[in-house]
Amino acid sequence: MTAAETEPRQIYDAVTDTPSSYVREPDGVQPPLDYPPYKSTQLRHPKQPLIYLPQTMTELTGPALGSARAVGPLDHDLTRQHDGEPIGERITVFGHVYDTEGKPLRRTLVEIWQANACGRYRHRWDRYPAPLDPNFTGAGRCVTDEEGRYRFVTVKPGPYPWGNHYNAWRPAHIHFSLLGRAFAQRLVTQMYFPGDPLFRYDPIFNSVGEVAGRKRLISRFSIRDSEPDWALAYEFDIYLRGPGATQFEEAF
Repeated sequence: MTAAETEPRQIYDAVTDTPSSYVREPDGVQPPLDYPPYKSTQLRHPKQPLIYLPQTMTELTGPALGSARAVGPLDHDLTRQHDGEPIGERITVFGHVYDTEGKPLRRTLVEIWQANACGRYRHRWDRYPAPLDPNFTGAGRCVTDEEGRYRFVTVKPGPYPWGNHYNAWRPAHIHFSLLGRAFAQRLVTQMYFPGDPLFRYDPIFNSVGEVAGRKRLISRFSIRDSEPDWALAYEFDIYLRGPGATQFEEAF
């Protein structure tokens, strides 16, 4: 084991370590705002060049996620939020959240939402003719611990058709929303599962131009962290910024 591996990881303090500015990522790092294979981006993307506003104290500080923010005891466990258990393959999803410098982010909010095991969202506009599970809402949240770790218990979501092109199906995925040191560092992304045969056909997944960037959106199966007779485990570390940043959903 190297000396670097034995040294304790540095964890930032949101008050004393607030930077004076955030470096903007260069063009091409994140998926393009207009990606023709993903048809609805043609209706959503800006038609004029973006105007970047100066960073002030509002953009550089916060969010303050203290005891005043209520996170319920079952918010992280999507399988126990109703009277009965949801149908589907129970899994745990866990990992670390890192900042620009690779430091674990403690006490930062992590939110997820997803389809149920049949591939249907509990949303009024979801008309996919698959069953709704009365015991599964599909949304959860937690706050990272002192080591920047998060953990959710849920069911593995199913793929679903989405009408973007002929025979279009989304790979199974879970949406993540995270907040770093400030609101300017909010990240919305999707976590995928290893070995999905739909990857090659999905324009959202493939809007990330670099192969390495797409790989960072795929979770890692962990037999070590799977719990016998209870749940398989998937690890998904999230980097808000930097060379290994998780890809944003600016085009979505």
